Amino acid sequence: MTGAPVADCEPTSPKAINSAFRMKTNLPIVRATGLSKIVANGDAALAILQEIDLEVMPGEAVAVVGASGSGKSTLLGLLAGLDEPTSGRVELDGCDLFGLDEDGRAALRARLVGFVFQSFHLLPALDATENVMLPLELAGDLKAQAEAAAILRRVGLGERLRHYPRTLSGGEQQRVALARAFITRPKLLLADEPTGNLDAATGAAIIDLMFELNAEHGTTLLLVTHDEMLARRCSRFIRLAAGRIEK
Repeated sequence: MTGAPVADCEPTSPKAINSAFRMKTNLPIVRATGLSKIVANGDAALAILQEIDLEVMPGEAVAVVGASGSGKSTLLGLLAGLDEPTSGRVELDGCDLFGLDEDGRAALRARLVGFVFQSFHLLPALDATENVMLPLELAGDLKAQAEAAAILRRVGLGERLRHYPRTLSGGEQQRVALARAFITRPKLLLADEPTGNLDAATGAAIIDLMFELNAEHGTTLLLVTHDEMLARRCSRFIRLAAGRIEK
């Protein structure tokens, strides 16, 4: 499939999700074709990913599983345009990701993609509300503070609106990160080991919340995990081994 014209991929507000772009529900929201990543390793070349082909349809919850070093996080970074492939193509909602320059990729991510990581990536100088409202504030949304407070209440942090990350537990920090990821109502949520820094009980609660928010917002989920039980909660899973998808 040929990617959408670049004009279709130009930035708009992260809130402009209900455009014609969102109506392409019969097309994959993520498509990778021949995706490879090779890096120098001394005098040799190390193939981290080799000829990856995959599609994720709107509304799916897909897990990427595999042993440490199998290329899971590298794949997620390439699909988000945070890293560039050695070869191959990625389309996000029909848009050729690497047909855009770096600013164009960033604008596309801001409109379509939310992120949740193992490390919470909260800004320590900002309180919970300020961390969550940041994506909307950068886009000039005048209701950013009210919307941030509302989604923080939704994730159970109504009493922590003005708390700084250092005063929050790990589970609370990840709830803030989830609220920040969902505040733009992304079409696609990319999660990289989102419970890796949490104890089992807290991690289970965070995963329950993530699936609830996904269902409420109709978001597509692409989840990297080593947890087979978590993977089985998704509609399907893809297994990576030595940089390739196992058939």
